[in-house]
Amino acid sequence: MLVSRTAEHLQALAEEIRSAGGHCDVEPCDVGDGDALAAMVDRVADTHERLDILVNNAGINRDGLLLRMSDEDFDQVIQVNLRSAFVTCRAAARPMMRNRYGRIINIASVTGIRGNPGQANYAAAKAGMIGMTKTIAREFAAKGILANVVAPGFIQTDMTDSLSDAILEEAKKQIPARRMGTPDDIAHLVAFLASEEAGYITGQVLVVDGGMTC
Repeated sequence: MLVSRTAEHLQALAEEIRSAGGHCDVEPCDVGDGDALAAMVDRVADTHERLDILVNNAGINRDGLLLRMSDEDFDQVIQVNLRSAFVTCRAAARPMMRNRYGRIINIASVTGIRGNPGQANYAAAKAGMIGMTKTIAREFAAKGILANVVAPGFIQTDMTDSLSDAILEEAKKQIPARRMGTPDDIAHLVAFLASEEAGYITGQVLVVDGGMTC
C-alpha cells in the first residue's frame, strides 16, 4: 500500500511495482489528518488481515531562522513529519501485536542528529522521531515488532531539487563521497530492515550520508 495526499503522485511507482510482479494499491490520505490516517491504517490491516511492515517517509520543510520562524511553520512541520509517524505507529502496533510480527522503519534525517541552521522545526521533528522509535523498540521487541530509523543525508529528491546550485555544491564539499545520495541508497537499506535478515536489529539509527557526519 502506497499512501500520499495526492494519489496521482504514486501511480507511476505503483505501476512499476505491478510490472515487476508485485501487488500494490494506492490510498490518498493527508497524513496531517490524524483521524483519517489512523482509519486508513486500520482499513489496510482489516482488508489484508495483517500488517507486517510500516515505513514512515512523509516530510515537508518550512525553513527559516529561529527568530523569524512562525508558530504555524513550526507546528505544521511537527504535525506532518512527527505526529503522523506517531499516529501510524500506534495504529500499526495493534495488528502487528496480534500476529506477533512487525517491522517499523521511520525515515528521519541527519538533521535530527546534528541540527542545521534554519531548520529548528525540521530538526526537532526528526530528533523526536529518533527518540520515539527507540521507545517503540523497547516497548515492542518482546512482541516480535522491530523499530528502526534510517537517517539520510543529502539525497536527490524533490525537496533537495528546490535548493540552489550554490547550496548543493557547498553541501557536496561536506560529503566525503563527493556526491549526493540517491533514493535507491535509502531503499536498499529499508528493504534490508524489512527483511528476515534484520531480525535481530531494533532501536537503531542507521545513517546514510556518504560519510558527511562521520
